Amino acid sequence: MTGSTAAQEITIDAGGRAGGVGGLLLRPPRASHLLVFAHGAGAGMRHAFMEAAASALADRGVATLRYEFPYMSRQSRRPDPPAVLQATVRAAVRAAVAAEPALPLLAGGKSMGGRMTSLAAAEAPLQGVRGLVFFGFPLHAAGAPSDTRGVHLARVTVPMLFLQGTRDKLADLGLLRPLLAGNGHARLHVIEGADHSFHVPKSSGRGDAEVLAEMAETIASFAGAMS
Repeated sequence: MTGSTAAQEITIDAGGRAGGVGGLLLRPPRASHLLVFAHGAGAGMRHAFMEAAASALADRGVATLRYEFPYMSRQSRRPDPPAVLQATVRAAVRAAVAAEPALPLLAGGKSMGGRMTSLAAAEAPLQGVRGLVFFGFPLHAAGAPSDTRGVHLARVTVPMLFLQGTRDKLADLGLLRPLLAGNGHARLHVIEGADHSFHVPKSSGRGDAEVLAEMAETIASFAGAMS
């Protein structure tokens, strides 16, 4: 990341027995938007991908609030029930509003974190959130193609950006494309050669940093279009 801005550690009140969960707020100078950024099922907010994505976004004027789900804070491998995960999404959004009330909000996340954000938004609008961003939406389990995990997307009322790789085994593009085609709120950005972790083969002539730069530019453009 350019400059010397460091992430600020905060505690988010997730409510109920979950209590407080950790958060990392990275706000670059002259930030234009803030993305409330959830992690995937198997790795927390300090995972290398989360760190790199937050840094790439900061370089383009998009602040991020990364946060942990309660099970990750407990160092458990088993995700919390969906109701707890979705309540944590809402708590993180409230924390973002409190921390940076002047910044327009986006929300989303990597894999499961993005899906839980979409489920929460489908149930009821997220406070102040103008759009959703999904880093590898997990449409189905590996080897079990289905679009049932995406049915709720029709109930989301804000713009949505899907960043999906052509080698993602958790999202068959042959299923995802038609699912989103009839949704006026959805935009699909396909990353050639990328898998679910957004790695690309060496033969592509690109590396992880270039893929992250492509995604960050796409998100910044998406955010700017809603300003």
